[in-house]
Amino acid sequence: MLVPFRKFCGWRQDRIHHILPAAVVLLTACCSLLTTAAQTPEPTDTIRIDTDLVNVSVSVFSRHATLAKSALEQKDFAVFENGEPQEISFFASAETPFDLVLLLDLSGSTANKIKLIRTSSRRFVDAARPGDRIAMVTFTEDVQVVSRLTFDHEALKSGIDHIEKPDGGTNFWDALRFVLEHIVSQSRVEGRRSAVVVMTDGVDNALPDVSGDGSVTTFAELIDVVRRSDTIVLPIYLDTVKEGRHNGTPLSAYALAQQQLSELASESGNSVYQARKVEDLNGTYAQVIQDLSRVYSIGYRPANRVRDGSWRAVAVQLVGRPDLVARARRGYYAK
Repeated sequence: MLVPFRKFCGWRQDRIHHILPAAVVLLTACCSLLTTAAQTPEPTDTIRIDTDLVNVSVSVFSRHATLAKSALEQKDFAVFENGEPQEISFFASAETPFDLVLLLDLSGSTANKIKLIRTSSRRFVDAARPGDRIAMVTFTEDVQVVSRLTFDHEALKSGIDHIEKPDGGTNFWDALRFVLEHIVSQSRVEGRRSAVVVMTDGVDNALPDVSGDGSVTTFAELIDVVRRSDTIVLPIYLDTVKEGRHNGTPLSAYALAQQQLSELASESGNSVYQARKVEDLNGTYAQVIQDLSRVYSIGYRPANRVRDGSWRAVAVQLVGRPDLVARARRGYYAK
């Protein structure tokens, strides 16, 4: 049972589907919608000033896949704001559960890959840890909430079987904005880390020379939403060039879409994962979960205490660890 939402940017009230009470009851029974989680004492995945503390989530990756990565300590990190070194005053280990949203592109260009999408979705749920809550959202020109955040992974996998081949265009930017502003709001309230794993070719109908109206949200607006969000965005690129070319989508649109996916990933300090067929996903989701488990939370009180709303560039470096690379959000607005 899917709970539908119309595209929600601006957000125009006349374009939202009203959810029938019976549908809500059924979805609650099937997917355990409002599962209450044990709350952590404070947010660990924020990038805003809170009582003068700036919190930064840092992902650590090995430059050599065959090398095991040992746990890191506070002394292994150095933080810079606008090029100036900062004193670390808060440090937390990576072993913290996540709220994970799987955002699936079911638009025309990916419609023929519905079997891949179902299979990969189940693998994503299997790869998650017991303490991770998962939500699932699909989109075409509309957004469908399959399940809100839940610990019931088995019920969620059952819901995946009901994902059907859809019709319609692609409003990717609207869908990601909707998830960031509405689905993970529960995570922010409860102080849980959150991440959106989005499987898409990235081709929004709003791109040049692509037919259809596309998203109301512009890509520039989406980037700003991502920058202001506490949530990590992890794109998985689904190759649909062959299918899209048959529908008249120009190669230039795919090139621009891939560039934009890279920009979205970069804002969260990540890179784009690749998936062209089911076999490519065998280890992708496990790698995503593993990478998320390597997130460290670092807090510092900026030397510049003025809250003038300006953008502050943040850089995190590893000290004496040339075998590892740190990825973190690139900055925050000082408000």
